[in-house]
Amino acid sequence: MLLEELVTTYGASRVAWLAADGSRTEAAGVGGGLVAAVEAQGVGALASSLKVGETLVLEDETVVLSLIRAAKHARMRVEWRDGPTYEDQISVVAGQAPLASKPLSSTVTGTPSKVPLFRPVPGSVVTDLAAALHDTTTPLFVSESGVYREGTFGAGEPLVGLIPSVSVGDLGARSFSETHGVKAAYVAGAMAGGIASADLVIAMGQAGFIGFYGAGGLPVEVVEKDVVRIKEALGNTPAGFNLLHNPVEPKVEADTVALFLKHDCRFVSASAFMTLTAAIVRYRLTGIHKTQAGRIVCPNAVFAKVSRAEVAEPFMRPAPRALVEQCVTEGWLTQAQAALAAFVPMAEDITAEADSGGHTDRRPLVVLLPTLQRLRDRVMSEEAYAERGIALRIGAAGGIGDPQSAHGALAMGADYLLTGSINQSSVEAGTSDLVKTMISAAGMADVAQGPAPDMFEMGAHVQVLSRGSMYAQRASRLYDLYKRYPSMDAIPAKDREKIERTFFKRSLDEVWVGTEAYWRERDPAEVERANADPRHKMALTFRWYLGMTSRWARMGEVDRKRDFQIWCGPSMGSFNDWVADSWLAPLPARGVVAIAHAMLSGAAALVRVEAARTLGVVLPVNVNSPAPQRR
Repeated sequence: MLLEELVTTYGASRVAWLAADGSRTEAAGVGGGLVAAVEAQGVGALASSLKVGETLVLEDETVVLSLIRAAKHARMRVEWRDGPTYEDQISVVAGQAPLASKPLSSTVTGTPSKVPLFRPVPGSVVTDLAAALHDTTTPLFVSESGVYREGTFGAGEPLVGLIPSVSVGDLGARSFSETHGVKAAYVAGAMAGGIASADLVIAMGQAGFIGFYGAGGLPVEVVEKDVVRIKEALGNTPAGFNLLHNPVEPKVEADTVALFLKHDCRFVSASAFMTLTAAIVRYRLTGIHKTQAGRIVCPNAVFAKVSRAEVAEPFMRPAPRALVEQCVTEGWLTQAQAALAAFVPMAEDITAEADSGGHTDRRPLVVLLPTLQRLRDRVMSEEAYAERGIALRIGAAGGIGDPQSAHGALAMGADYLLTGSINQSSVEAGTSDLVKTMISAAGMADVAQGPAPDMFEMGAHVQVLSRGSMYAQRASRLYDLYKRYPSMDAIPAKDREKIERTFFKRSLDEVWVGTEAYWRERDPAEVERANADPRHKMALTFRWYLGMTSRWARMGEVDRKRDFQIWCGPSMGSFNDWVADSWLAPLPARGVVAIAHAMLSGAAALVRVEAARTLGVVLPVNVNSPAPQRR
């Protein structure tokens, strides 16, 4: 609505509009009718039509009314010239009729609100409802006669409701963006082995998002080289780094933490943790201090990826006292810092990792997310975090491969989204073109479970692509042999000959020679243990194959294609189905930032679709699957 129309419709003597950037526009009128106009029409529709950060001021001889738009509501302030002041909050939630909680005159007379009237602008009726809802930048007005793009208030037919514009920054918890200094509550998750590459992290950071570098499984010197490159490219712009729990080689975990602290890496994704360790406690609490205002600050943020409540809870609570004392003994923390540790959680961002690629428990998100939300609420209360200004956020990951799944997670209250598998097909992903071609053809059912290389002896599994690869079957066969026989020499000759010829393409003895040399340099204790324990020797030999399969995939070694270990969840198939025949179908178009914008803009469109559905609008069948939008 133009200010000139607004000043007339509401009988104000002056109307001022203040944009979020501080610019100001005004219009003058005759005045004398503001109180009566607001009593008749309300101001909810006006508040809903404002964008976040904008302010609208209506003045008359006796009163000044201000509407200040926030993310989920608007604040109304009424200042009477003779002294009294009244403030109230107005709901602007999409799908609710935009009525002021109290009209202006009710601050004096108590008169109830009335439904505002709306006169559509001729020619502004929406004819393609799906397209109009998917265009998230334009508010839509729903009246008894239809859906319109423009109109004026004060006369005409009753206004049923308003469908507001929705930006990607409106999705999820605003505290996520404000705390971490990013434009949206969206994370490109870490994929081990450098698949979540330095290029991926840099691209996300330069676009105002946060991405996590896949440090897991890489030599520390390789990780350091990429850390330096990322820091040089982004400076203080948010960038994340993966800390993969390593119960088999705890020194690797400790060395990785030391590297991150050396280079002031402020965001870490803690993944595959079954329990807290001194290394992750050291990272979280290094630099903890209290400001002059008395607020406790932790410079290092931990994003904990979990799939069970019993794993999530230790991250939600302060670090265990025993681990804190160990950090003091090691000289990593002072006594003063240790005292502060009791007042902060290990992580403020907990990601509910559902049916994902790689390490996964394959939990359904619709069960896992509410479970962790209830746990969060209980812990928040027991630890009295809110009193200290601490808010625990629960994000969603696993199975998020299209706008519908993204919107569904957000509608369930997810504070942020984390994607993984779908980014593996991105231009910036640190894997081979052959792998990207394979996963771009995957359907949602083209995944399987296979033994995890890093936790082989423990029986842990990873979810991998099954279409075009036999990793799951071959790795499972090796694990079966490991469980059934006490040593490689005990494996029946027929079985041994088959795995040597088909899996290893060399004798097990030859493999052990190389494996022994590797471990003698990396950790001689493993060689000593293998020489004393034939089953452990067999495990290390089999792990050579398991470890090489992911390397062959990243390098694109064609003759090893059937052995490729490609971490992948069902979301990859969902994504491929969504983008089929669209501009995002070709691999060269799949930039990680383009994927992020397409996912978020689609989810924003579905927020508007849901608002229209709530208002009783009859929707076309094609409205629930918005096509990928370009930036």
